[in-house]
This record gives sequence, structure tokens and C-alpha cells, in this order.
Amino acid sequence: KGRAFAIKKSGNATVGLIGFPSVGKSTLLNKITDAHSQIGEYDFTTIDIVPGVMKYKGAKIQILDMPGMIKDASKGRGRGREIISVARTVDLIVMLVDVFHPEQLDVLIRELHDAGIRLNSKPPDIVLRSKERGGISVNSTVKLTKIDEKMIKNVLNEYSYINADIVIRENINEDRLIDFLSKNRAYIHGFVVLNKIDLADEKGIKKSSEKLKRWEIVPISADKNINLDLLKEKIFKKLNFIRVYMKHDGKTDYDEPMVVKEGSNVGMICDNLRRDFRKKFRYAYVWGKSALYPGQMVGFNHVLMDEDVLTLVLERK
Repeated sequence: KGRAFAIKKSGNATVGLIGFPSVGKSTLLNKITDAHSQIGEYDFTTIDIVPGVMKYKGAKIQILDMPGMIKDASKGRGRGREIISVARTVDLIVMLVDVFHPEQLDVLIRELHDAGIRLNSKPPDIVLRSKERGGISVNSTVKLTKIDEKMIKNVLNEYSYINADIVIRENINEDRLIDFLSKNRAYIHGFVVLNKIDLADEKGIKKSSEKLKRWEIVPISADKNINLDLLKEKIFKKLNFIRVYMKHDGKTDYDEPMVVKEGSNVGMICDNLRRDFRKKFRYAYVWGKSALYPGQMVGFNHVLMDEDVLTLVLERK
């Protein structure tokens, strides 16, 4: 039996590098982080998950170099179950594909899907409430064209719902309903990195990109440092980060921004800084895209934008 991987999360977010053995994950990790993952020209060089930290635009992003994934990984082949159990916990999945083998992506996606990972998808917009009697009541706020009421009731019965009210708020199909009822799906953003482009000609790169056109692709060469800054920017944007610069005593700290998720408000910044800041908070001043005018006075619920400058005013002891 293989032992489970124990990875301590660190930084502002965690990204998983997933791909076939010897696709270049370890080389990439070494180039974009402070890690030192063993590199070899043969399969299965990485037998453990190797973490590294990528520092970019003030963010500290943990990157995990996963052992090579292969067909039937979701069934446990090649330590697949352990790899996938870690993949389910990350904030972003980067699928590394060899420029000469674009077909690798189909296998990766299938294995992730079979393991309950839904890439670039939101959880189904469904509300389900059990009740004591009255059978199953089906209501929807949109027209359902992919599934009928009989099928919905049959699927609910299979999941032991006999008396329940269900409200469906999107045009779901049977698979989406099953995803909702299974309650063990992971909804994670992901994109494709096409590696080793230094070894292919323009025609070959275009041909591989065409086969992967359904996906967002970043073509790189980890070995020759091609497009690595482009990749870092893509990772940063996909994690939906914004930077907030704190201003103390009239001086703005542009070197160490607060890195938070898009949609964060002033109250969340307080929580990130110190637990008691929320209790001591009086008001804040904000400069930048979210402010109606420079130095606008705002409260807890003011939503911040990228590169805003923020001053917190707290109660004095």
C-alpha cells in the first residue's frame, strides 16, 4: 500500500501541477519557485509531491509538483488516488502537456472527472429540502430542456429522497443533478500549459494548440525559460487576486501588499491583519479604483479593487 501525501498548505493560494511522467513539471517548478525538485529524463522521477513557493506581484503562491499521472489514476494506478486527493484541495490546477502529445490532455481530464473534480465549472444552482410527507415537488426558475420531471424524481429516489422540495435554478442535465446529490465534487479552475515548444516548429505548435482549442493554453518551454513570465501572470489572474497597499502614518507600503481574493472588503482586510481589528475599527480611507474620490471615507462593507491604497482608523485604547 502507498502512503498518503502530507502537504502543509502555505502562502496565499495553492496550485497543483498535473501531467504525465517526464512532461517537465519538476523543471518548471524549479524555474518558477524556490523549490529543488529532482529532474530526470526518465519516467516517475518525482515519487513524492514537492512544494515550492512562487513569489509574484507580492503574492506567495504554493506550487505543488505532483508525481506523474497516468491512465486509470482515478482507480489507484500509479499512486493516482493519493495524487488526486491532494489535487482536490488546491485552488488551481495547471495541466502540463507535451507539445508532441496533445492527446495527454484527454486522459488527464478524464481521470480528474472520474475522481469528482469538475474543472472550470460552478456547483449546480439547486436548493433541496427534505420533508416528512407529500412526495417530491419539483420547481424551476428556468426552462429545463435537458431533463424532465420524471427523470429528476427517479434520480432523487436513487439517492433515497422520497419526500423533498427541489428548486432548480439552471438548465441542468442528469449529470449535473447527480453531481449535486453526490456532495463530493470539487469545483476547481484549471488551464493548460503546452511545454517543450522549443523542440517543435511553428506548425507543430499550431497543430497541438488546435487540438486543445477548447482550453485556455499557455505555450512554454520550462527548459529554455520561454513564456515563464506569461505563465506566472496567468496563474496570478486565474487565482482572482487583488493587491491592497496599506498606508500608515501617511506612508504607503508598496513593497508588501495585502494579497486577497477579488471581492474582498475592508472588513476582510481587518480580519487578515489581526483578529481584534474588527472590534477596534472605526472607519477607513481608500484611494484607487474603488474610491469615488481620493481618500474616500468607507466602512466595513466597502469592496476593494486591485492596487487600492487603504488606511484603517481604529479606536485608541
